[in-house]
Amino acid sequence: GVVIAVVVVICLCGIILASPLGIFFAGPDETTGAISPTQAVAQINGELGEKISSMQAEGGYDTLEIQGQPPPWSDILAVFAAKTAGASGGTTVAILDAANVEALRTVFWDMTKLTSSSREVEHPANGDTPAWTERILTVTITARTPDDMRVFYSFTEEQNEALDELLANSNLLATLAGDLTISDATAKKLLADLPADLDPERRAVVETACRLVGKVNYFWGGKSLVIGWDSRWGQLSKVWADGSSTTGTYRPYGLDCSGFVDWVFYNITDGDYIIGHGGGAHMQHTYCTSISWEEAQPGDLVFYPEDTHVGIVGGRDENGNLLIVHCASGANNVVITGLEGFTYIGRPLYYGE
Repeated sequence: GVVIAVVVVICLCGIILASPLGIFFAGPDETTGAISPTQAVAQINGELGEKISSMQAEGGYDTLEIQGQPPPWSDILAVFAAKTAGASGGTTVAILDAANVEALRTVFWDMTKLTSSSREVEHPANGDTPAWTERILTVTITARTPDDMRVFYSFTEEQNEALDELLANSNLLATLAGDLTISDATAKKLLADLPADLDPERRAVVETACRLVGKVNYFWGGKSLVIGWDSRWGQLSKVWADGSSTTGTYRPYGLDCSGFVDWVFYNITDGDYIIGHGGGAHMQHTYCTSISWEEAQPGDLVFYPEDTHVGIVGGRDENGNLLIVHCASGANNVVITGLEGFTYIGRPLYYGE
């Protein structure tokens, strides 16, 4: 009887995993190359920002205006799961491998319609500034609803029932899109290799930093003093901070390098400590004590020349080389890399306070 009960449970689990509800169990898998829903969402959000930026660049427009937002990711995931696993002979959505990520990307763009228009505004001369013509691009984002997609994809009765059930659990789907579970394989290995006697505060810094690997896009001037997942992450926002080639463009909101470090220390202290004390990487550096590279420990900070970038020492690789967790503009995400580019190291005063 016990054996039969176990078999029944296993069969039921298999049925759920093979159904559209399998999306709730989606996670990374090194053997298949599958990634977490949060990582997939960050990838596609980044692609949206790149597409809109290219529309502005290709037309040589001076100003970009955005009207509307993409549909909620809970809606997109629900439609994707019902379409992919709910179809006759469908495939599981419990594994977001390359094929399923591509299928999710297709659903996103089917639900996210971009249209554009342009206009010119004449600006008269003002003092030493001559008259000039401003070329403005307006991109309108029209979000299709799950009900629109029922018709668009010609859902069957079974798919419609699955979609209804998924939409009834939209809060859980939204959580999937902002999951802070450590899912990146490189991050898991880094944590597994940490010294057993590492100070608990340092371990907390590295673990918290790894929670965002692959999940939050880079955003110049992006800050977040929020405990846990920031609901603004991923939403198209105008880059307002000066000093970047992206200033004035629209990108998925995320973090810059110092914003990432601030978020980590803010979260490990339940909101009691901001390592930069309101400033950027330079201010974070001033609240560190200079140490030698030989003294480096997980949780210390490293900096580019002139404090143009900051990262967190995560540990060492099998050859003893330092690994750095940082929010990098080049990768448009939180990544783990080697020491390339970092020339200074400091020990946060936080560890002595």
